Amino acid sequence: MSSERSALWTRYNRATADLDPPFAIVDLDAFDANSGALLARAAGKPLRVPSKSVRVRALIERTLARPGWHGIMAFTLAEAVWLAEHGTADDILVAYPTADRAALRRLASDEKLAAAITIMVDSPEQLDLVPRTDGITVRVCIDLDASWRPLAKVHIGVRRSPVHSPKQAGDLAAAIAARPGFRVVGVMSYEAQIAGLGDAPPGRPVRGALIRAIQARSMPELLARRAAVVAAVSRHAELEFVNGGGTGSVAATAADPAVTEVAAGSGLFGPWLFDGYRNWRPQPAAFFAMSVVRRPNADTATTLGGGWIASGETAPTRQPLPWLPEGLKLIGTEGAGEVQTPLVGPGARGLRVGDRVYFRHSKAGELCEHVNEVHLVQGDRIVETVPTYRGEGRAFL
Repeated sequence: MSSERSALWTRYNRATADLDPPFAIVDLDAFDANSGALLARAAGKPLRVPSKSVRVRALIERTLARPGWHGIMAFTLAEAVWLAEHGTADDILVAYPTADRAALRRLASDEKLAAAITIMVDSPEQLDLVPRTDGITVRVCIDLDASWRPLAKVHIGVRRSPVHSPKQAGDLAAAIAARPGFRVVGVMSYEAQIAGLGDAPPGRPVRGALIRAIQARSMPELLARRAAVVAAVSRHAELEFVNGGGTGSVAATAADPAVTEVAAGSGLFGPWLFDGYRNWRPQPAAFFAMSVVRRPNADTATTLGGGWIASGETAPTRQPLPWLPEGLKLIGTEGAGEVQTPLVGPGARGLRVGDRVYFRHSKAGELCEHVNEVHLVQGDRIVETVPTYRGEGRAFL
């Protein structure tokens, strides 16, 4: 085991000696270092924190207290209403369209909420669900599809908005402007094929080369198209912001003259999927701990639980990564299981029943769906324990 990883395992064990797994910790020194590194990569453009990548109000507020961070990107309207009512932020962009009629009624009937929250649309149909209240204007952001389509039937990126061309964006902006009670204030585009794909996946050099080639061609196309979209929308609206990016593309997106702010949240926790990026790798900051409860043989240590699987395509990349102590790996026939996770490798031979294994989640905020609280660690002690969304009785998706 490297001296650095060994020291971390010792430090976390000392800090959490009075806790029984399973539990989650966030290393505040690594968290704050990642926050500063993201700001440096943004080169002066404001960063908006996507709440789904954190799901802990105390850590969202800690991030927003740092100059350079401004505003939240929420993943549901109900969540945005809850955050606004708690005073977590007064500038909340909902990242996805909503059909939540109860939350829409709240938004459209409360002047303070309507001033703080911007909803996302990619079709006039979504506006049909919004009730109208005299004197209240609903803020709207247009979701631009940022996927790359080099050929007519080739789609590279995620399937989000149907709004892809400048004309489509301009037509939607005109349709919204024609409706009383709505105002277009922003444009958002998430370049998933750039921000969400690691360009150096471990052990997969061919895939890495292919991803880098896609990114090298996709980004120039998006820069030109996004600028044209902003121009088309601006003929019908006075834009307050143009949002883009993600943790994996902060520097590249911030360099786009059309973009006024960048979204970045996963890099705060540093989940293990981001180990596959060349340009910047966040420090691992969030972990969950499981206890070793059996030793099937001299080469295997088994933890109770561990199968905290990430969303997305069903693949090994969605499994958690055993991180501390060093030298552990999952076995192919079982992987990370709901009730047990066998671990092998050099690190397994020295583990005893009762020892802790610290895992890194594949993604960021999804870790917090499994625990009611997160223990914040500095040095070798817990300085605070704070509730997750789940711990506050909130499950938004």
